[in-house]
Amino acid sequence: MFRTPIRYAAGLLLACSAALSSAPASAAWPDKPITFVAPFSAGGANDLVARIIAKAVGGVLNQSVIVENRPGAGGVVGAAHVAHSAPDGYTYLVGSNGTVTNSLIRSDQPYKDEALTPVALLSITPSVIVANPANPAKDLKDFVARAQKAKTDRITFSTAGNGSTPHFVAVMMKDATGLPVEPIAYKSGSEGVTAVIGNQVDATSEASIVTLPLIQSGKLKALATTWDKRMASAPDIPTTAEEGYPGIRIGHWAGLYAPSGTPADVLDKMNEAVQKALQSQEVLDALKKSSIEPGGGSRASFQAFAANERKRLGEVVKKGNMHMQ
Repeated sequence: MFRTPIRYAAGLLLACSAALSSAPASAAWPDKPITFVAPFSAGGANDLVARIIAKAVGGVLNQSVIVENRPGAGGVVGAAHVAHSAPDGYTYLVGSNGTVTNSLIRSDQPYKDEALTPVALLSITPSVIVANPANPAKDLKDFVARAQKAKTDRITFSTAGNGSTPHFVAVMMKDATGLPVEPIAYKSGSEGVTAVIGNQVDATSEASIVTLPLIQSGKLKALATTWDKRMASAPDIPTTAEEGYPGIRIGHWAGLYAPSGTPADVLDKMNEAVQKALQSQEVLDALKKSSIEPGGGSRASFQAFAANERKRLGEVVKKGNMHMQ
C-alpha cells in the first residue's frame, strides 16, 4: 500500500521530531553558568588556581564560571558534592593530590573514586620545605647533616592533617634521610606554617604561594623545593633532588574532574577550553607570580598522570602507615 503525500509528510515530520528529541542534550552546552568547586578554603593554591582558570575558561566559553568553596576533610567534602552532582557538564571539582590518595587513607570516603572523571590537568604548584629563620641550616642537606651529627631523637614536622601534602613530605623525608621525623597535625597548612614561625615545630612544607612571601619577608627559611626544577621566582632555592633526596618529590597539583556519566563531547569541549585558557598570557602571568606551573594536555594524559600519582603516592601511604579508620 502506497502512502498518500499527506501521510508521508506527517510521517516525515514525526521522524524529524523524534530525531531532534533524541539528539544529545549537550549540543547547546553551555547555556547556563558553570560551577568549579574548590574543596579547600579561599586563599590557598587550589583556590587561587580555580579562580584564575575559571575566569579564563568563562571567557573562552562565553559563559560565567563560578568558583564555590566547599572545604572540609582534606578535600573530601567538596569532592563528594561533585561526585553526587548531576552529570550534565555544569559542575566540576578542582581536585588535588588528595583526590587520588584519600581513598587509600580513609575508610569513610562517602563516594567511590570511579564517580569522578578526569577532565584536565590545570597546574602544579611546587612545595617548599621550610624552617624557622633561627635554624642554622642553610639548606636541606645541611639540615639533615646537623640533625644526624647531634643525634637528634625527634624532628617535629607540622602538617595540615592526615593525608595532606605536608604529611606526605614528612613521610618521604623520614624515609629518605633516616631522621626521626614526626608529623604533627594542625587544622590547616597556614596553621602549620605559623607553628614553624613560632618555633613550635622544627619544619614543615607548604605550597609556594603560601611560603614564598614569608621567605622573602624573613619569617621562614627555605631548605628545598620538592618539585622537579627550581622556581623561576625563587631560583636560589635548590630542589630536593639537587640536595641528594630525589625520593622527596611532590607538588600541589590541581586538576579538573566531572561527575562520571557527563557526556564525552562536553568533557572534550571543557578540556579544549582549559587548553586555550592555559595558553592565555594573562593566565600564564598570574600563575607565574606564585611559581605555579601551568598544566595542560588531553583528558587521557591527565588520567594517566592521576593514575601514576596514585600508584607512586600509594607506596608512601604504606611506608608511613597513613591509614585512617
